[in-house]
Amino acid sequence: MGFFSRLLRTREQARSGPEAPWDQEDNASELVLDAEYADHLAMEMEIDAGLALHERWRARLEDMAMGRSQEVMRPELVCLDHRCRLGRWLHGAGHARLGHHTAFGMLVARHKYFHQQAALVVSLFQDGDLAQSHKVLNGSCRHASNQVVLLLKELKNSAVR
Repeated sequence: MGFFSRLLRTREQARSGPEAPWDQEDNASELVLDAEYADHLAMEMEIDAGLALHERWRARLEDMAMGRSQEVMRPELVCLDHRCRLGRWLHGAGHARLGHHTAFGMLVARHKYFHQQAALVVSLFQDGDLAQSHKVLNGSCRHASNQVVLLLKELKNSAVR
């Protein structure tokens, strides 16, 4: 209930007295989203979407590297951090809205590093070096991915305060 009371701010009216019956028409015009709260809510949703997109992309990479997928990834494209949906958001709308946060610059750098490590995983896998591919996947690539997730969460926490 707290969510909706913050989302849709209405004016309390007495159920008895001069304003009775409860004036729904008067209150209906007040069922509007507070602009500042709407902006914070939109930022939260964008960041949550970024988290989900990153997790799905990482799962695709893992499926490919573990042979659970027939997807063919191209390392020369995988290394480009601005091509994935999260990267497009980071270099576009996300930067415009949240670029002033300290965590944002670190997030962009870690996201770029993640893509470099992911491209290395793909290259090693395609060269047939499965052991080294799995080592990079479970080492530096996973570490970079975890940092992306943590920085997205940090950005979400700092952006909505």
